[in-house]
Amino acid sequence: MLNINFGHNKELMEKCRTLREYSQYVDRVRKYAKRMQIEEAVERAVTECTREGILADFLSSQRAEVIAVSIFEYNEEEEMRKIRASEYKNGKEDGIAQGIKQGIEQGIEQGMVETCKELGVSFEQTVARLKLRLGISEQEAQEKVRHYW
Repeated sequence: MLNINFGHNKELMEKCRTLREYSQYVDRVRKYAKRMQIEEAVERAVTECTREGILADFLSSQRAEVIAVSIFEYNEEEEMRKIRASEYKNGKEDGIAQGIKQGIEQGIEQGMVETCKELGVSFEQTVARLKLRLGISEQEAQEKVRHYW
């Protein structure tokens, strides 16, 4: 995979004028879109690039289509960025909630085992209590008791 964003892969850009000019065009659209509506940013980039000889023939002959496609692609790219950010946020929140739940469960398990031990409850009885209270298998209960005993 090659990065064709403006300012990257200088050697490739020197060999392929069309790719270099496309990179310049996209860079302008992105830069302007930070300060203005996407439609206005695309119009400005197309006008400037045409005037400066950047993809000039193509932009002149296909202006309306280029503008429509650029707006659609930019909106799609922006939408995907928003979706990724939202999914990341949700995943992070789920991870935190799961971590808190695990921490609480481990604290309960540890507290039960330590309390049983302090009160002189046998290892076997502690296993039985964990198994009953937590609804876990004999093997899981034994592992937890061994871990905190």
